[in-house]
Amino acid sequence: MDCPMCKDLERAFESRHRIYIAVRSAAYYRVSTELAAYKNVDMERAKSDLEEHQLVCVSANKVRQSGPRAALAADKKTAGQ
Repeated sequence: MDCPMCKDLERAFESRHRIYIAVRSAAYYRVSTELAAYKNVDMERAKSDLEEHQLVCVSANKVRQSGPRAALAADKKTAGQ
């Protein structure tokens, strides 16, 4: 995807997902499930923001219409630049 907003939202989601996984696997999770729940909500919000943007994003729509193989080829092409 070439859309900077898609990339930013995807990075935000991935970051929040990593934090949530870290909180879930931490020893203090047994003591503070409230923190894990908060991080889960934060992660889900980031995921929702990304999905909502992708519904209206021209770049994401092009990738969806061309299929998964074209999306992989486009990602490899931009990664090599």
